[in-house]
Amino acid sequence: MTYKQQIDTSRLPRHIAIIMDGNGRWAKRQGLARMFGHKQGVETVHNITVAATKLGIEYLTLYTFSTENWNRPKEEVDALMTLLVDTIAKETPTLMNNNVRLQTIGDLDRLPEGARTKFMQCIQQTSRNTGLTMVLALSYSSRWEIVQAVKKAVIMAQDGQLREEEINEQKVASLMTTNGIPDPDLLIRTSGEYRISNFLLWQLAYSELYFTDCLWPEFTEEELYKAIVDYQKRERRFGKTSEQIH
Repeated sequence: MTYKQQIDTSRLPRHIAIIMDGNGRWAKRQGLARMFGHKQGVETVHNITVAATKLGIEYLTLYTFSTENWNRPKEEVDALMTLLVDTIAKETPTLMNNNVRLQTIGDLDRLPEGARTKFMQCIQQTSRNTGLTMVLALSYSSRWEIVQAVKKAVIMAQDGQLREEEINEQKVASLMTTNGIPDPDLLIRTSGEYRISNFLLWQLAYSELYFTDCLWPEFTEEELYKAIVDYQKRERRFGKTSEQIH
């Protein structure tokens, strides 16, 4: 029996977040330049997005480019930006055909103007789609996001729009870039690394974490199904006892 056949479609994770790691190492193992790994990683994004859509997953958040990634060699950053723009232009028809809505989170002001424009165009074009919402975390880090939320709260307080007694978890969540997006049920990280790497620190408070040695360019639809099957074997208690859940 395949992993896909083992999935209980009545208990799917509503939101899956993925730290896509291992493009460079995959390329190195093939004796290729790092950019070949990133290009192969784009193909994996396409395949996983289509697979998630067919399953009925509602939200898929992909850690695409972190704030820290700006510190990579300029040649690699420039090549990645070009790849992102080319990919969005190429994949927009696929998003439309699969009823996928695109959103982004992160400090988009740091993106080159051409890249930012392409993303905004795709977001607008797919805004009425009602299937999977694909969220690309671009120029994103969770600490940056939390700092931005604190700044918003301070400005609101100074303007008399926020009182101390109104500050609670719901209010803080509303100030995050993910406002309106449910917290991930499942976080997947590829390439054998066991860390969250400054990704969705607030939102992952009760997410199930799944780590695999599989490098991102090798992460197939069946690997996605395997992660979901593992997720469905877990008991999500959110601080309660097993008896309370059952």
